[in-house]
Amino acid sequence: MRHITPARLGTIEDLLVRLRAIDSLVERSPGVFYVRSRAFLHFHEDGDDVYADVRLAGDGFDRRRVTTRREQQSLVAAIRRVMRVR
Repeated sequence: MRHITPARLGTIEDLLVRLRAIDSLVERSPGVFYVRSRAFLHFHEDGDDVYADVRLAGDGFDRRRVTTRREQQSLVAAIRRVMRVR
């Protein structure tokens, strides 16, 4: 599994737009989001699938598949829940 390529980022542009609308997230480079000074979210690709590594709880990253619209909606909802708690 490798970090997502710029060309592949274009396939999840709708997801990126929704993530950019969350005030607490700062996109430091394309597809790489931080909360304050800490890395929070980035993407990988594997074959036809796209994955998000995201810090939803604790210190480590959780990997979630975000290939489908439903998976992307689930990720955005989870991030919004976490941001309300912080």
